[in-house]
Amino acid sequence: MVRKSLCIAVITLCFGLFLTGCPKKTMVKEEPSVRKSEEAAKLEAQQKEARERELARIKEEEARKAREKEFEKSLVAKKEPGIEGEVFESKLLKDIYFDFDKYDIRPSDAEILKENAAALKKNPNMKIQIEGHCDERGTAEYNLALGERRANSVKNYLISLGISPNRISSISYGKEKPLDPGHNEEAWAKNRRAHTIVLSK
Repeated sequence: MVRKSLCIAVITLCFGLFLTGCPKKTMVKEEPSVRKSEEAAKLEAQQKEARERELARIKEEEARKAREKEFEKSLVAKKEPGIEGEVFESKLLKDIYFDFDKYDIRPSDAEILKENAAALKKNPNMKIQIEGHCDERGTAEYNLALGERRANSVKNYLISLGISPNRISSISYGKEKPLDPGHNEEAWAKNRRAHTIVLSK
């Protein structure tokens, strides 16, 4: 009986030692205040980003309207109507010139066309017409064909710069509409040109 009681005591003691020897797992609870502050910071960052996006959109819209207004101011109704009704001249779209009997675009004129393309990109609703002109030398038929090649050279160059072909039409006037009525090299140089008009605003 004593031995049995002793065994029970030893077992109880061992079990007690076992329990006290195992460290309890401590649960680290995240403070609610820390979690809330992180959520608040995230929300604030999202709101700030949304505000910045909205401000950028408003600025872009204002810039677009300013560009359109500038282009509108530059437009002057042409005295004679075009093939599509009233057309407009714009100082933002500059003429380029050609060498005698040529229709290839010279490097200096390519820079002018890049400026024209930039103006058109800023005003995506503008449609234009390229007019090809020649000096008085040569037959009317030959100059009509040469004027057409000049107008198409300009059109293709603008397309290569990213302007949609749907926005560009071309026409040749040959030698019928000289800018300068003179009969010398100075006048002829002015008349060998491609002129751009605005068809719709």
